[in-house]
Amino acid sequence: MPAEAIRLMLVDDHAVVRAGLRSYLSEVPGLEVVAEAANGSAALDLLAELAGEGQAPDVILMDLVMPGIDGIQTSLRISQRHPSVKVLIMTSYSEREQVKGSLEAGVSGYLLKDADSDEVVSAVHAALRGELYLDAAVTRGLTEPAEQTSRSLDVLTSREREVLSLIASGQSNRQIATRLGITERTARTHVSNLLGKLAVTSRTQAALLAVRAGLATENSGPVA
Repeated sequence: MPAEAIRLMLVDDHAVVRAGLRSYLSEVPGLEVVAEAANGSAALDLLAELAGEGQAPDVILMDLVMPGIDGIQTSLRISQRHPSVKVLIMTSYSEREQVKGSLEAGVSGYLLKDADSDEVVSAVHAALRGELYLDAAVTRGLTEPAEQTSRSLDVLTSREREVLSLIASGQSNRQIATRLGITERTARTHVSNLLGKLAVTSRTQAALLAVRAGLATENSGPVA
C-alpha cells in the first residue's frame, strides 16, 4: 500500500511564485500541494480551518516579506498554535538578522528562491525528520567569524563539543550514541547538559550556534 503523500501548503503574495512551486512540486511522487495563501493572515486563518477538520498540512513553504504579517511572525504563530506543522522559509533575502529571526521563530529550514527542485524536496523531507535545513549561501553567512559564539562554546567539555557537532550534522540521540560508543541515555544526558550550558532550549538553537562556530561538517543541507 503506498505511503500517504506529504501535504504541503504554499504561502506567498506573488501568484506566479505559488504557481511555479505548485507546478513542480505536484510532479514529485509523495508530495501533494493541498492549500495556498497570499499572505500571513490568510495563511493562519486557512491553517486553523484545515487543522479543525483534521486536514492540516505537514509542511508550509513560507515567503518572508509579505504585506501585513510577515513570514517570521506568521511562522512564530504557527509554531505556537500548530507545533506539529513544519515551516520552511523560501525567500530572496539571506541577511543574518532575517535568518536568525526565522530560526528563533521555530522554522525548520531557510531556502533561497533560486533553490532547485531537488533542494526544496530535500528540505521538506529534512523538516519531517526534525532536522534544520539551511541553504548553502545562508550557512556561509552564518559561519562568518563570530567571536562571541566561539567564547560561548568554551563552557563545553570536549565530549559535549563532539555531541554538539553531531547534533549539527542531523544525528539523533541514538545515532550519536552509536557514533561515540556510548549508551543512548548517556547521549541524552550530554545533550541536556550542553543545552543548559549554552542557555538554549532546543536542538535547533544549539545547531545554529554550532554552525556559527564552524562545528558543522556540512556546508548545506540538514544541520540539526
